[in-house]
Amino acid sequence: MVRTVLDQRVSHAQLFFGPEDSSKLALAVAYAQFINCTNKQGIPPDPEVQDQQSGGLPDSCGICPSCVKYQKLVHPDLHFIYPVATTKKITGKPQSKYFLEEWRAFLLDNNFESGLQGWYETIGIENKQGIINAYDCNEIITTLSYKSYESDYKVMIIWMVEKLFYSAAPKILKILEEPPEKTLFILVSEEPDQIIKTILSRTLMVKIPKSFTHGKNEEDSTHFVTFRQWMRACYGAKILELIKFAPEIAKTGREKQKRFLIYSLKTIGLCASMNYLGEIPEALEGEELKFIRDFSPFIKPDDLIGFNQLFNDAIFHIERNAHPGTLFLDLSLKIVRLFRPDFGSSGK
Repeated sequence: MVRTVLDQRVSHAQLFFGPEDSSKLALAVAYAQFINCTNKQGIPPDPEVQDQQSGGLPDSCGICPSCVKYQKLVHPDLHFIYPVATTKKITGKPQSKYFLEEWRAFLLDNNFESGLQGWYETIGIENKQGIINAYDCNEIITTLSYKSYESDYKVMIIWMVEKLFYSAAPKILKILEEPPEKTLFILVSEEPDQIIKTILSRTLMVKIPKSFTHGKNEEDSTHFVTFRQWMRACYGAKILELIKFAPEIAKTGREKQKRFLIYSLKTIGLCASMNYLGEIPEALEGEELKFIRDFSPFIKPDDLIGFNQLFNDAIFHIERNAHPGTLFLDLSLKIVRLFRPDFGSSGK
């Protein structure tokens, strides 16, 4: 990415994508800061000279007025769009600009490491699903129609672009494909397969790998405890426990439910890897490792497709506002039948 700046070959629309615990957003801001830095460091005088002369890759200086503003997220040519919804404070026509103060604090206080659920909790919409709406799409067009204030490039970062509402997408197709001169779009995503195809086709995709500096997060630890209890109840066909489980998890909010199901799907995959490939993921340890070792023999090869279909269907219906209590009870009973195909049969 650095070389594209030095060679003046910056693609006007780029998609930074990767897993939740990668540094996509931090890299997007750092990349934009480097582009607009007025005193870039470590640039060889001859393009043919390798970067070893400077002891590493070129970087932004961190002290010029542009860099200082970028580090505080207050640069007038740096713009953000992110999923929002109505709140007690913003009761109608929510837009990213109305949450800008909370957004800056959210990123800086969390060192860019918190995800979508953390953002929803910050602005108080954890029981709703945020979207990038038509109002923000209009704002993108309006904002980028102005000349830059002080930098070479105007930068528009769209975080979690997969949350772009499908009916709003056509509004930005033209400007995304043919933006004003010296305009840079950086789209950030965790699930590029959910991005509207007409948006995806207009970007240069940049895969950001998992950050090895991040450990297991607290939410995953909570998911593990819940998943273990849930699977034990399903395998034991403990119907009363499952009836109690459904309304309890329904209280957590749709985004947390979705993240729990994604965690569950990944854990089933880990069980399959351990059971049939003999692979023990490095991140597993302690109680989680013990549970997966004990649980994996019960994940039969013929059931993997069934588990995958059940969890993905549940995620799909949660995104479309299915009643969570009913959904999780139905899902639980279907999992019971995967473990015990004769469950509920007459005479059993």
